[in-house]
Amino acid sequence: MQFLRSKLFDLYLALWTGLFAPVLAGLWLCGSPERGVRLASRLWARGILAGLRWIVGLSYTERGLHNIPDEPCLIIANHQSTWETLAFLALFPDVAIVAKQELLGIPVFSWFLRKSPMILIDRESGSKAVRKMVDESRAALAQGRSVLIFPEGTRKPVSEPIAFKRGVELLYAKLDRVVLPVALNSGHFWGPDRPVKRGGTISVSYLDPIEPGLPGNEFTRRAEQLLETERQHSWPQAA
Repeated sequence: MQFLRSKLFDLYLALWTGLFAPVLAGLWLCGSPERGVRLASRLWARGILAGLRWIVGLSYTERGLHNIPDEPCLIIANHQSTWETLAFLALFPDVAIVAKQELLGIPVFSWFLRKSPMILIDRESGSKAVRKMVDESRAALAQGRSVLIFPEGTRKPVSEPIAFKRGVELLYAKLDRVVLPVALNSGHFWGPDRPVKRGGTISVSYLDPIEPGLPGNEFTRRAEQLLETERQHSWPQAA
């Protein structure tokens, strides 16, 4: 039964995404205004989350909302699933996500990435990619948008310990902003190694903020420790 529900959701996702073709055309004719594009992307993401809830029985709960800073900040999150890539569009309106350029191959979603705009990085370009990430993150923060990065670089199995790729500590140092760590256990329900999406409740935990000014290695150690501790204690709530 869960297999059928998962496949039905895949069909729903394709149909829901297809419905946005006229929306994209309208926005394009209007000059692709950034606020309009971001509003449409939030609506699209909320529709996907609603479909997961109705069809698959997969919902989410947020913990530690009091930890979210009042001002735009740097958000770091562990990465277990496609779910958080979509959900953050609804959880943090106007967020600027640091994303890999390979995502530009996804129809419709790639248009949103370009026009929102998100911070698209070619990981093969080395120091050039880091400079681009820092410059565009600064620009987003100046516009009042928080910046989201997945420091692990790619989706990881739920059993794998948290380990950051190089670069996030430089972003932390250059932006000089409060950091909000966010821990998720989405991979238990919709993971890269799970062919079937499971029902249940994903936990989104906003952890204690990290103030700017720490040495890079100290920041990385503290952030990894916060996320790893939550990963070990965030057991799934199966449906």
